[in-house]
Amino acid sequence: MNLPKPIRKLIDAFERLPGVGPKTAARLTFYLLHVPQAELDQFAEALSLLKKDTLLCSLCFNVAEKDPCPICSDQNRDKSLVCVVEQPLDILALEKTGDYKGVYHVLHGAISPLNNIGPDELRIKELLRRFKESVSPIEEIILATNPNMEGEATAMYLVKKIKELNGEVRVTRLGQGLPTGGDLEYADEVTLSRALEGRREY
Repeated sequence: MNLPKPIRKLIDAFERLPGVGPKTAARLTFYLLHVPQAELDQFAEALSLLKKDTLLCSLCFNVAEKDPCPICSDQNRDKSLVCVVEQPLDILALEKTGDYKGVYHVLHGAISPLNNIGPDELRIKELLRRFKESVSPIEEIILATNPNMEGEATAMYLVKKIKELNGEVRVTRLGQGLPTGGDLEYADEVTLSRALEGRREY
């Protein structure tokens, strides 16, 4: 089908997004053709500001508008409790439970040899440095990586490195409630609450 160049370009752009195939990309593009120009301009502006107006928190590496992020700068959060997650979306999922009052550390991925992602590609060095240099002592690290092969490999690597630094620190893993092979961001609040409650020593 000989499509106009602007349509082809947008379909190609949508196809590069994760989970978007050719049919979905075409559907989205043709849907946007019927949207008023003012709405399209707002959409385009939101896209262009996405990276310009956000940054990574220098403490936890969550995405934020200012550094440190609102969670790290909140004096009511328990700084002795650090929950390690793979992605910023995982923080949103855990915050919805309303049960967790500590702070976070975002790795921005998981160890995956098949995808050439090793420890050096993640924010592991920063976590270990934070652990060593923290003003207030860190008493517990909760490993909330996803319950799949990559998440387990990452958790095991982190336990080894953390214990090398301090064998006394409590290292726990999210417990019952999370299905093996599932992703944290898709879990509901009740499941995550139970997982937090049922965390175990690693």
